[in-house]
Amino acid sequence: MHFFLKWSLKMMRLRKTTITCIVVLFVALSATAAYLLEPDTYKTWFNALYWVLTTMATVGYGDYYAVTVPGKVLTIFLYIFGIGLLSLVIGKIVEAFGSVQRQRGAGRLNYRGKDHVIIINWSKKAQSAIDEILSYDSAPGIVVIDESGRHPVEHLEQVHFVSGDPASDDTLSRANIHEAKAAIIFADSRIDEASLIDGKSLLIASSIERIAPKVHTTVEIVQEQNVQNFRHINVNEFVLAHDAISRLAVRAALQEGNSDVLMQLLSRSFGDDIYEIPVSSVWKTYGDAFQDLLRQGATLIADRSDLGINRKLGQPIPGDARLYIVSDEATYRRIVDKG
Repeated sequence: MHFFLKWSLKMMRLRKTTITCIVVLFVALSATAAYLLEPDTYKTWFNALYWVLTTMATVGYGDYYAVTVPGKVLTIFLYIFGIGLLSLVIGKIVEAFGSVQRQRGAGRLNYRGKDHVIIINWSKKAQSAIDEILSYDSAPGIVVIDESGRHPVEHLEQVHFVSGDPASDDTLSRANIHEAKAAIIFADSRIDEASLIDGKSLLIASSIERIAPKVHTTVEIVQEQNVQNFRHINVNEFVLAHDAISRLAVRAALQEGNSDVLMQLLSRSFGDDIYEIPVSSVWKTYGDAFQDLLRQGATLIADRSDLGINRKLGQPIPGDARLYIVSDEATYRRIVDKG
């Protein structure tokens, strides 16, 4: 018993690949020994292998069994060592799954997906952003980067977590920044001073623009005077943290119902949404596009950031136009499919 205990402890310390090789060799040798000891019982080596596996797995169907003394001794050997060895392998497999889950929760696993959205700095705003992304039917993969050591939404299998300094090249590489579709940098609410918050965001955005300039980067900015610094490093989009909330609050107070319309446009949870559509070859002017889209149930509202195109209906649509409409998703799908 003491020998068996020492043997088990030594086996548990072996690497998984070593144990796998030992198990395969043990099964093959046991099947060969069984066939050589009782060729008339098993007929073929494969039948002997089948008997060894059913014996080690303790299912023992009884269609094959040893009839000689040496064969029965081999059976006892399998009972003592074979079953223990198989249990050890199963334990290692369970341990491996548990290890992966622990590493996932601690943010130590690299992300291998593509065209994903990276959310940087965890907060309630980041949680809302994840909820909004997941509301899409074909939601992209999501990676959260934060300096905390624990997955903030571990219950969501669609969300991968990377723990580390978001300005570090290594951390961004672990999030597969080079293959990402977009990155959203939220202001770190754990920092007290506003200038330091923007300073951290600027450092992160600079790292992303340096190593993955093709990634569409959006940054939440706390102080308006820092906007030019973010423009200088070619950040694609930025949002003034307090400005947007303040303006929405004023509109809600002075223009009743105005905020409801804006909230519908900001969220996919209810109401219509804003979509970018391809420019049709049959449209020559903004007016052509406006009337055609209106007949299909959508309203043309902008070309890039220009919201005044309803006053330019007679003007030709430029070659680099990016048109946006307001509609429900079904109408948007019909327009895109129609081309």
